[in-house]
Amino acid sequence: MEIPGPSTPCPVQEQRARWERKRACTARELLETERRYQEQLGLVATYFVGILRAKGTLRPPERQALFGPWELIYGASQELLPYLEGGRWGQGLEGFCPHLELYTQFAANAERSRTTLQEQLKKNKRFRRFVRLQEGRPEFGGLQLQDLLPLPLQRLQQYENLAIALAENTGPNSPDHEQLTSMFLLLHSSPWRLLLLLFKKLDSDPGPLWNSLSPPLFTQSWAGSGAWNIIPGAARRISDTAQRVHTISQKQKNDQHLQRVQALLSGRQAKGLISGRWFLRQGWLLVVPPRGEPRPRMFFLFSDALLMAKPRPPLHLLQSGTFACQALYPMAECQLHRVFGHSGGPCGGLLSLSFPHEKLLLMSTDQEELSHWYHSLTLASSSQKN
Repeated sequence: MEIPGPSTPCPVQEQRARWERKRACTARELLETERRYQEQLGLVATYFVGILRAKGTLRPPERQALFGPWELIYGASQELLPYLEGGRWGQGLEGFCPHLELYTQFAANAERSRTTLQEQLKKNKRFRRFVRLQEGRPEFGGLQLQDLLPLPLQRLQQYENLAIALAENTGPNSPDHEQLTSMFLLLHSSPWRLLLLLFKKLDSDPGPLWNSLSPPLFTQSWAGSGAWNIIPGAARRISDTAQRVHTISQKQKNDQHLQRVQALLSGRQAKGLISGRWFLRQGWLLVVPPRGEPRPRMFFLFSDALLMAKPRPPLHLLQSGTFACQALYPMAECQLHRVFGHSGGPCGGLLSLSFPHEKLLLMSTDQEELSHWYHSLTLASSSQKN
């Protein structure tokens, strides 16, 4: 076996040097972006939250609904920044973790904040004039209040990416290793279940690679289908919070979709029909009957059911522009087949959906649209059966 000479580069040392360069670059990015983030938080805290409190333009409940724990988030950033400036990012992130619950609270309040802003701009003349005046300040650089309110949620995603990048390139001999030695396992699920991330404590030795190369705490080469990945404690907690925030955001968007769909459905049969469901997609498809011409119908696909509706007559006095529910099909009982339209082309395609007591033939002249429906129906059906 050839022994590296004095002039021969050592692969282990080269790898460690690459990790150190990446770690320094990520730490610098974390510091620079945190400074800008804190500056923007301070602008809103000073020129909006503080002045609104002093002037009484908004009542305390309305102000709290609009900004949530903004000032507390600003304070958390003020605590973190000195650690980053001193190069003690491991200790800083560890101390920052208890403040992550503020971001969860902020996300839970995001929809209420958006609604409050719209309502106050519409009906409160004093508030509308105040917002325009503050937005015109040169410090904001043309940004509006509605552009600044999502800032903490955007920063949380950056925290997650940067913290994991730091962990990936931090070896056990680093001064920050003590703050990042809490090891957890992250089980990767199938792609459509990535929201269900499960953290468990590490029960087995990571192997000789750890001892021989002293690799970073997070080893990307272990990633893959069914593989176990290691995430340091601080990065894991930030990632876990970001996932909860993402789940809250997705639920809020889904609630908006359900409200919109419920408004489109009319009639006694439609009341409460979609409550608690998860919206996937909607669109027009042609229903092919055993006899006669295909009939256009509006379909609403949820995670557990497919709703078929027909449009109300355009001259209907009260319900014009809405849809009458015709049937609700459980996706757990669906057998889906693509009859034709596999290879693309201008002729569209045909899908067959078989249920215990009925069979649907759905056609579209748009091949791409039909492919989207096929994949969405497959996803819904598979998730219910699994």
